[in-house]
Amino acid sequence: MKNLLIVALIFSFAFAKAQTSLPEITLKNLDGKEISLATLSDDKTVVVSLWATWCVPCIRELDTIAEVYEEMQEEINFELVAISVDDSRSTRRVKPAVMGKGWEYTVLLDPNNDVRRHLGNPNVPLTLIIKNGVIVYRHSSFTPGAEDELFDKFKELAG
Repeated sequence: MKNLLIVALIFSFAFAKAQTSLPEITLKNLDGKEISLATLSDDKTVVVSLWATWCVPCIRELDTIAEVYEEMQEEINFELVAISVDDSRSTRRVKPAVMGKGWEYTVLLDPNNDVRRHLGNPNVPLTLIIKNGVIVYRHSSFTPGAEDELFDKFKELAG
């Protein structure tokens, strides 16, 4: 019975960690450079958006943020990292989509869906605010106006 309790405690801790942090993995950006997720929010607060080229709400969310991205970067040091969850068959569409949209975000590729699986969230878009390696805000789906809530929450948490 004691061993069973210890195993249950270990699994519950692992599950809690999976829900409150990004996985300690390395993903490639559009130029093939490896970026460690563990260092994304060192000494700063960042927004991470999981998206896919086939996800219309994802594209709308990233387009909406793009409209005010430069202004928000200046005003509140806002930084967005967009992680594409396109699989190996559709990953080749990511770079042309990003270039065509003119998005200035850091874009990372996760063709194995390691991040999404780690977070236990099968749906995109998924928007997170990460502060010092900890997920402090999570929002799934996109509706017009959601970006205002995101900016307000970012200001609150980054300050």
